[in-house]
Amino acid sequence: MAKKDNSEVKNNITVFGTETEFDGVLEFNSKLVITGKFNGRINAPEGDLEIARNAYCNVDTINANSVVICGNVSGDINASDRVEICTGSIVSGNIKTARIRIANNVEFLGEVSMLEENPDADLFTVASKEFKQAMIVHKDPFKV
Repeated sequence: MAKKDNSEVKNNITVFGTETEFDGVLEFNSKLVITGKFNGRINAPEGDLEIARNAYCNVDTINANSVVICGNVSGDINASDRVEICTGSIVSGNIKTARIRIANNVEFLGEVSMLEENPDADLFTVASKEFKQAMIVHKDPFKV
């Protein structure tokens, strides 16, 4: 049996329809679009997540590669690549990401933390002062 390459997996799209209500833990490595209601935790470090307009997500945490929010999300979001919050969205929770875009007319309650860059230092071989300096975190999403 032939193995799927990563580009084929990334092209897979799963859609939770508007009538879908799901409670629990979701794990995936491709793309998921939620158009209904979700309660629980999402763990997809290599996956891309989209919360559609009129969708409701109440999460403990979302861990994904990228997150696009056009609906309502309550809970913390961790995205290794980016978070995009579209016009008309409501987001309540803290966000940690490398890149963020927040459109006009968004309701957002929380903090944004951005890791400036990954440290090149090995935690076990560098002095703690040097490691702390390498882990500078910004709370201002507009700081370059």
